[in-house]
Amino acid sequence: MPGSDALALIGRVLIAYMFIPAGISKIMGFAGTVGYIGSVGLPLPAVGAVLAILVEVGAGAALLLGYKTRIAAIVLAVFTLAASFFFHPYWSAPEAQKMIVTLLFTKNIAIVGGLLALAAFGPGRLSIDKK
Repeated sequence: MPGSDALALIGRVLIAYMFIPAGISKIMGFAGTVGYIGSVGLPLPAVGAVLAILVEVGAGAALLLGYKTRIAAIVLAVFTLAASFFFHPYWSAPEAQKMIVTLLFTKNIAIVGGLLALAAFGPGRLSIDKK
């Protein structure tokens, strides 16, 4: 399809835009991130925060550049799927919050789908992987 490499690049940029700024904000507000992770009952919240930063910034940058794209996309997909269940449990949200939590969960699942498509079809020719 004409333009498919440009579309793949745009898709990578837009998906990376979700992860890289989120990872940077976790660095800037590390204590708050640790507290938030701990508030959902996950063990070792400081370790979890560091892992989240590494995944979001590291795999997000790899996705952006098209470097080891398939691996980065799978890592981000697994991370996003797990985060969806821990941080957006719409099934147990209070009624007043149910709509927004459902929206966040559903958005994340759609992003997982996009990441899996990148993993399946690759980054396109406008990437480090194809150089």
